[in-house]
Amino acid sequence: MRTVRTLLGALAAGVCVTAMVPAVAQAAPIASYTALVVHASDQDSFLNPHIGVWDGGNATMTPTLHYADAFELAADPTAEEGASEVRVYVQPPAGQTWQQGRTYAAAPDFSGEQARLEFSDRGGSCLADGTLAVREVVRDPATGKMTAFAASFDYTCRGRSGTVDGEIRWNSTVDYNAAVASGPLDFGQVEVAGDEVSRTETFTSQGIRPVTFGAASVGGYDPAPYRITTDTCSGRTLPPGGTCTVTVTAGSTKAVGQIASLILPDDSSFGRRSVRLYAEGFRGAVGTYYPLATPQRLMDTRSGLGGRTGPIGADGTVDLQVAGRGGVPAVGAGAVVLNVTVTGPTASSFLTVYPADVSRPNASSINFPAGWLGSNNVTVKLGADGNVKIYNRAGSTHVVVDVAGFYAGSNAVQPTRGIGSQYQPVSPGRLFDTRTDGGPIPARGVEEGFVDFGEELSWRVQGLVLNVTAVAPAKSGFLTVWSGEGSVPTSSTVNYGAGKVVPNLAVVRTKWCTDCGPAYPVPSFAVFTSQDADVVVDLVGVMDDGNAPDGLRFTPVAPTRIVDSRTGLGTSGALGPKVTRTVTTPSELVGAATRALATNVTAVSPTQNTVLTVWPAGEEKPTASNLNPAAGQIVSNAVFTGLGPSAAFHAHNHAGSTHLVTDVVGSFWLYPATASEPTASLAGTPRFAVAGSGTR
Repeated sequence: MRTVRTLLGALAAGVCVTAMVPAVAQAAPIASYTALVVHASDQDSFLNPHIGVWDGGNATMTPTLHYADAFELAADPTAEEGASEVRVYVQPPAGQTWQQGRTYAAAPDFSGEQARLEFSDRGGSCLADGTLAVREVVRDPATGKMTAFAASFDYTCRGRSGTVDGEIRWNSTVDYNAAVASGPLDFGQVEVAGDEVSRTETFTSQGIRPVTFGAASVGGYDPAPYRITTDTCSGRTLPPGGTCTVTVTAGSTKAVGQIASLILPDDSSFGRRSVRLYAEGFRGAVGTYYPLATPQRLMDTRSGLGGRTGPIGADGTVDLQVAGRGGVPAVGAGAVVLNVTVTGPTASSFLTVYPADVSRPNASSINFPAGWLGSNNVTVKLGADGNVKIYNRAGSTHVVVDVAGFYAGSNAVQPTRGIGSQYQPVSPGRLFDTRTDGGPIPARGVEEGFVDFGEELSWRVQGLVLNVTAVAPAKSGFLTVWSGEGSVPTSSTVNYGAGKVVPNLAVVRTKWCTDCGPAYPVPSFAVFTSQDADVVVDLVGVMDDGNAPDGLRFTPVAPTRIVDSRTGLGTSGALGPKVTRTVTTPSELVGAATRALATNVTAVSPTQNTVLTVWPAGEEKPTASNLNPAAGQIVSNAVFTGLGPSAAFHAHNHAGSTHLVTDVVGSFWLYPATASEPTASLAGTPRFAVAGSGTR
């Protein structure tokens, strides 16, 4: 591609009629203007380093008049270190002369009614397509040659995006204004759904007359991530030399580069300033789940593990260091999934597990009668020091704590562990029930199960969220649920007494089963029981590979009570037989992206043995259960429940009457980087539908 300089040289040598002597740098003229204004809207132009306003006060201006009104104006900055000369060349359509008041289409390969408009600097040239509006033409009456010229222009360099606009003045009486932007706003890397990043653009009035601005806005190709947070420009008139600023904040919604424009209307000939906005979205790890290969024991007051030897007494509180122990990283974990076991309590009581840096909340994590042996799954936010507190209300009790996994609270875990799992709710369903299929699992026996989600999704499963129930065991003992790899872990999932019905939620890492029936690997798990017991396993959710569509991430909160039917909080009065109540989640605990809650649900003194079921509002009641309390018991279980319209869920009581208490420990929200369209509704069909399941 030939450069403008070559073209101009040929013209000057062959057909130049008049060549003016370069003007010496001096103060800007008052009544006769020779100036060049260049502004690159969106800033994607080879002229990026050369946007500005040049006249005799800051540059050596060299005008050259060629044959047939062809005109060249060069600006060579005198004070800017490293700045290079900028040249503009204009030529009317073939066989024509410039006509004042006419706007010309401009192109480098002009013909017919097209004018020529070309720019160059020492680094190259731009073949320009655009328009040229002639504002003034003055001619020598005797010769007909131009003696003054004024025009405004806008163009796009071929092969580039963005628009360059500006003004040309030579011996002109036409004044001009110019608002020059400080440059493109590059926000760098911005985490999807993470902290926002702000950048500030400065606009400077550099023309002869003031600039008046309209209302700033964000537009262009992908404006969704950007918003204006501070604006001192809109509606203002700036005198020459005046400045104003607009601050834009970016919060990425996609793991890609996102381009938009800050648009600021003005009263220049072009009518607006347009500044390119760019942010590179990246997927962080915050809110994803990392299951441990096998659950690890953190505390046992019977042996002194974890720093406490002996039972926790009435109104007693124990600090438990979690971060940096049992596979939980020292830095980066925001919440952990624990299995908390109570053994040998001397009185009816409850434990509250909560972040070590907050006041003890009005909530419970596990409720139990005197002499009880049992456990509950507890998801708890970590304090800033990586600790949690465990409080016992009455009597004294030994406490055993096992950790099954953790949720990332920062991206510090990402370099070594990558991105963890995202939660996928499923329509609750029964995987197996030994009461109707095969009979009780014998003492020290293992039952292995699998879940088939179809070939497309099975390979994405990293873990299962299960509700595991021990039914009428022959003796007191425990269940352990794990991936099935290696030997049975020393930790427990469900602790049960003889003849009881005891459920517990478990977030279980899976392994691949290649001989379970399907032609592709499917996720599998194993259940160990220390005593003869029937076992029921219900599937309530999936932990995916972090990439499956519509995955949910977790935000923990200190335990927050939203339902207590005894006091009228959330719902009023005990739930009678076959009664369904609808609970609306308080607005401060949910946002537009919230899809599910992590809760602890407690049945208080049912009048009969019963079953409690919790599920999203607006959906059919599932066959799976969440709690199986006996008459007179106060029993808790962790429940992950989806949310229906108005962020609501249902709770159903099967028999007798019972009071209901619900504490929220966190929420699951739709991660925009892996969300599919549409995303507006809180309710949705679970993506991971069970194609088949069974035991082997």
